[in-house]
Amino acid sequence: MKTLRSYILFECILPFFLALGVLTCVFLLGNLVQLTHMVINKGVSLAVVGKIFLLYIPTLLGYTMPFACLASIIMAFSRLSNDNEIIAIRASGIYLKRLLVPLFVIGIIFSLISFILNDRVIPYTHHEQKKMFKILGGSNPTALLEPGVFINSFDGKVIFIHKINGTKMQNVTIWLPQPDGKPTRTIISKKGEFIQIPEKKQILLKLIDGTSDEADLKNPNNFYKLNFKNLFITLDTSKHAQKVKKKPKGMSLKELKNEMNRLGMLMVDSSRIETEYYRKIAWSFSPLIFILLGFPLAVITNRRAKTANWIITILFASAYYLLSLGCEALSIEQIAAPNIIMWGPDVLGGFTALILNYRLNRI
Repeated sequence: MKTLRSYILFECILPFFLALGVLTCVFLLGNLVQLTHMVINKGVSLAVVGKIFLLYIPTLLGYTMPFACLASIIMAFSRLSNDNEIIAIRASGIYLKRLLVPLFVIGIIFSLISFILNDRVIPYTHHEQKKMFKILGGSNPTALLEPGVFINSFDGKVIFIHKINGTKMQNVTIWLPQPDGKPTRTIISKKGEFIQIPEKKQILLKLIDGTSDEADLKNPNNFYKLNFKNLFITLDTSKHAQKVKKKPKGMSLKELKNEMNRLGMLMVDSSRIETEYYRKIAWSFSPLIFILLGFPLAVITNRRAKTANWIITILFASAYYLLSLGCEALSIEQIAAPNIIMWGPDVLGGFTALILNYRLNRI
């Protein structure tokens, strides 16, 4: 039995690393295009971009490692089943449920690794990324101006630029959130241009032909919409280049727990913090659930093509992640309690794995 377990584990190793490498590289390619653009068109140093690129890897592993566990199990046991080795194992008097023991142990190990990733590694890399972009904004602010994305790297402003050609901009929208729950001020211009001021670490925006919401001096909650020909706005990153406030994704479980307690004492809504806290814990069990799901799926679909197995892998992994995102939205909107709803994907996945394994062992 020991030899059989070693043989099965060896069969899973290569597919796991293959799936992990392919999936991680695929997700990295999307970020690589943006980082290459920063080097070529924005003049950002290759060393800075290289550090940012490396910081993406641990974050992606939190998603790709459970997926790779499911893919490796399905690939390995599909091959064993197609080659009639599963039948040979049964013929020798070995129940398939005995093969679950090493798989369960592997699932626990990968879940522990995933827990460390979610608790320590990913929050650290996420926060370091934010710091790198902040520092980058202080040394080269124009590198933060990207078309087609919401830019929130400049304090107190959210900027969206539809198109950038050199220093020229088209269709610029700037949102200026106001304190104390007051309405957000909005500035919209058809075109504009920007000028970098390196010595002050600033960008001067010249907005041309647009409208601006201006507050009523008698009633600050009311705004007037005014037209303008030219409007100048200064984007400053020098004062906050080194100081970056941690966001929920950049906090460890201990920090999230402390923040939950602090907000609770202040009677402030902490749904986002609680959601992230339970999401990190729940996602840590995804490797174990995916492994236990993959085993019966691979054996049951033994006569199907390899393409079908990959489709099944993608469908189950996608369903888990989509369900998790749905539960996260329900939790943030306070429709359901975070400590209950965030366990939904794990409970459903574990229950499905239990049923499939029970049926498999009765065949």
